[in-house]
Amino acid sequence: MTETAETTATATATTEQELTDKVVASFDGAKDERFREVMQALVRHAHAFVRETRLTEEEWNTAVEFLTAVGHITTDTRQEFVLLSDVLGISMLTVAVNEPDPDEGDEGTESTVLGPFFVQDSPGIELGGDIARGATGEPSWVSGVVTDTDGAPVAGARVEVWEADEDGMYDVQYDSGELAGRAHLFTDAEGRYRFWGLTPTPYPIPDDGPVGRLLDHAGRSPMRAPHLHFMVTAPGFRRLVTHIFVAGDPGLDTDSVFGVKESLAYRFDRHEAGSAAPDGRRPTGTWTSATFDIVLRREGGGPVTPPATHPSALDDCAEAAV
Repeated sequence: MTETAETTATATATTEQELTDKVVASFDGAKDERFREVMQALVRHAHAFVRETRLTEEEWNTAVEFLTAVGHITTDTRQEFVLLSDVLGISMLTVAVNEPDPDEGDEGTESTVLGPFFVQDSPGIELGGDIARGATGEPSWVSGVVTDTDGAPVAGARVEVWEADEDGMYDVQYDSGELAGRAHLFTDAEGRYRFWGLTPTPYPIPDDGPVGRLLDHAGRSPMRAPHLHFMVTAPGFRRLVTHIFVAGDPGLDTDSVFGVKESLAYRFDRHEAGSAAPDGRRPTGTWTSATFDIVLRREGGGPVTPPATHPSALDDCAEAAV
């Protein structure tokens, strides 16, 4: 490289860095400290990405068109932005940085992604009830106990569960508007819970939209390992969002949203048709059973959830964009 070329390259780099510094400084006056921290970091990393890849204007326009398509397909029952976050591993990374390190003696149940199909105000069922409510699949008896990290039972914990049917579809993906394959129940005085659900089956994340096209272009599978969603809450405890996966399933290593953790793989034992279940029921077909004991962390244990996930200036920006 000639001296002139070296000088030009240095000047360009300086100009690029000056631009980044100027944009970062534009957030110095932000009223919310966390908002300022997040936005300035976002600018620095986004600008570094553009410089590293020498992004062209055509490529950036393609990215804008892609994000626009993600927004257009998103509805109250389909969250394409959550899917995008999931397949890029950002959802799981956010979970990871906010969870205590199990190597440091924390014994709480590990978290994983929420996913795009959680619905508020699910129907309530009694202990031993059936969450299927018309969803098709092999019956599965799921039970366990909810305790704190000292082993004391957590009575009255709300256990929210939801899953796909045997065709790999969630209730909200159908046009009927009926809620099925989801419900909530509360633990008894000894922290125990139990319900009938469906044996989890593998399924593809919705791949008929922009995120599906991204996966196809990358040569990646849209398949999720079979799982059952849980969200467990109780006063004085950190909210737990997790799954249980089917131990031994071949899809555990290739889950499209990187949500599998070894500690969350559980046996679903299969039983013969007509055999007695723990509640005395005798299903006419085969059925499975799984035991999932849940350990909640008390509030204040482990990393504090960043303010960005609570009402803050970031939420104000999101509301303004709607």
